[in-house]
Parts: sequence; structure tokens; C-alpha cells
Amino acid sequence: MTHCKNGRGLIKVNGSLIELVKPEILLLGHNHFSEVDMRIRVCGGEKTSQIYAIRQSIAKVLVAYFQKYVDEQHKKEGDQEHPSNV
Repeated sequence: MTHCKNGRGLIKVNGSLIELVKPEILLLGHNHFSEVDMRIRVCGGEKTSQIYAIRQSIAKVLVAYFQKYVDEQHKKEGDQEHPSNV
């Protein structure tokens, strides 16, 4: 389970920073999640399956966050610029 909110790019897995998770998780595209904080809870399975679950959870929550907050904000800004689109 992953919880995502506005923040400063802090990602925690089971209460500890993602940089401390072993085996190490490679994160690309820091610009996409530098403005959000994520709290990830993972349990069960082996380390490898937990890493895959963390990766999938981060991807899903980023897509959902950007669809709900970022894309909607751009739509609202676009509608205000062009009142004929209403």
C-alpha cells in the first residue's frame, strides 16, 4: 500500500528511507516525484518480491497522483484561458 501527498520528495518504505532498503532500488526521473512524499507499506514474501511490489506501487501511485492533481490543474488553467472551451 502506498500513500502519496504533496511534499519534498521523501520516500519511506516501512518507516525507513528508501535509500536504506536492501537490495538497493534504482530510482530514475527524480523530477517526477520531487514534489511528492510517499509512504510505502510492504509485507510478506521474500525480499525480491517485496522490491517488485515497491516498484509497481511507486509507478501506480505516481500515475494516479498526476492524473488526479497535476493533469486536472492544467485542465482548469486551460479552461480559464479560453472561456469558449466551457
